[in-house]
Amino acid sequence: MTTPTKPPVVCAGVIVADHLCTPISHLPTAGELVHSEELILNIGGCAANAAVVLSKLGVGSTVCGRVGDDFFGRYVAETLASHGVDSRGLSIDHSRATSQSLIVNVRGEDRRFIHSFGANGGFSVDEIDRALATRPKVFYLGGLLILPGLDPEGLAGRFAGASADGVTIVLDVAIPGPGDHLRHLRHVLPFVDVFLPNTDEATLILGEPDPTRQALAFRDLGAKTVVVTRGERGSIVVSDTMRARLGAYPIDYVDGTGGGDSFDAGYIAGLIEGLPELECLKLASAVGASCVRAVGTTAGIFTREEAARFIEAHEIAVEPF
Repeated sequence: MTTPTKPPVVCAGVIVADHLCTPISHLPTAGELVHSEELILNIGGCAANAAVVLSKLGVGSTVCGRVGDDFFGRYVAETLASHGVDSRGLSIDHSRATSQSLIVNVRGEDRRFIHSFGANGGFSVDEIDRALATRPKVFYLGGLLILPGLDPEGLAGRFAGASADGVTIVLDVAIPGPGDHLRHLRHVLPFVDVFLPNTDEATLILGEPDPTRQALAFRDLGAKTVVVTRGERGSIVVSDTMRARLGAYPIDYVDGTGGGDSFDAGYIAGLIEGLPELECLKLASAVGASCVRAVGTTAGIFTREEAARFIEAHEIAVEPF
């Protein structure tokens, strides 16, 4: 009997069932019906999105997170399984419903969200302990700062232990609004190998709107590599070996949902392949771009071969500083 291969990546954190509309002409007024070509049920949340994207790129992963004992929890589990994602780290919360988001796309405008937090509220460091016990090559936590069960000091201890075991720690955040978010990050960033906030999140954390200064500040707080993403304006990277502003690949934008998670997954795939830092960033940018060309978090994602051809066919600006 063949022993199953252990997935090299654990994707932990927020898990959601998304309800999306294809882009509509305008928001309806009270009592008005506005036509959408399609209404879509899709997997969502940082951990689930990254895991599915990694699978499409040929990288195995285990999901670590929580869903409710309900239809949407079963939908999430079945969708993960259909993409070849190991969902043994998925816990069933019998007291909370599966988290859901209603995402409204209006042509020419940014998305609008209505969200129920649900089972994500029960996600704890105990579940992270179980996931780290497998000693993956990469541990990715997506959605820190909206996961109340993760106390920063406890999480820092887990990260420190995992780093000592040779696990690469990749962290992304989600911001519920203004608050003292830096207090939480001060504990964990010294144990983070790659920190991947977007510039809007970084502004809320630091009170600093300039993305270059944001990246330098997070680096000063201890993160080894910082990549501040900026959507269609590219990204900023600061690390031991690189300080640069990168552009973005051209793409026909349809829906931005999941673009940041896809960028994260592309970067992680590059780490697993052992790519140089710039090549990890190119792969991350290409995969993030592929996400926004279709409605939903995973429908438009390149395969690894498609990403390679796309990168070969397009230049991306790199400006050292």
